Amino acid sequence: MTIALKYTLFAVLATLLNLLAQEAVVRIYDGAFALYLAMSCGTGAGLVSKYLLDKKYIFQLSTASPREDLGKFTLYGLTGIGTTAIFWGFEIGFDWFLGGKAARYLGAVIGLSIGYGVKYRLDKHYVFTGQKGRVS
Repeated sequence: MTIALKYTLFAVLATLLNLLAQEAVVRIYDGAFALYLAMSCGTGAGLVSKYLLDKKYIFQLSTASPREDLGKFTLYGLTGIGTTAIFWGFEIGFDWFLGGKAARYLGAVIGLSIGYGVKYRLDKHYVFTGQKGRVS
C-alpha cells in the first residue's frame, strides 16, 4: 500500500474520530458555546490519533524517549494550528451560512480534507525531517 493511500485512510479515520467526538459532546452538552467545545474535543481526538498513525506508519519514526516523543508531538501540534483554522473556518462557516448539523459536518469534512493536505507537507518539512514518509 502506498504512503499516499495510507495517509488518506488515516485522514479519513481521524476525520471520523473527530466527528464522533464532536457528536458525543453535543449530545451530552447543548449549552453556551457547545459547538466550540465539541470542535475542541474533536480536534483533540483527531490530533492524537493522526499523530500516532503518522508517526508509525507514514514517517516510520521511533522516538528514543518520552521527551523526544513529546517534542515531536508539540511540533506536530504547532503545525496543526493553521490547518485547524482552515477546518474550523469551514465548519463554522457552513454552520453559520447554511445552518444545521449536516451542513456543519460537511464543512468540517471539506476543511479537514484541505487541512490534511497542507499538514502532510508541513509535517514532512518541519516535524518528521529526515524520515521515510514520502507520498508516492
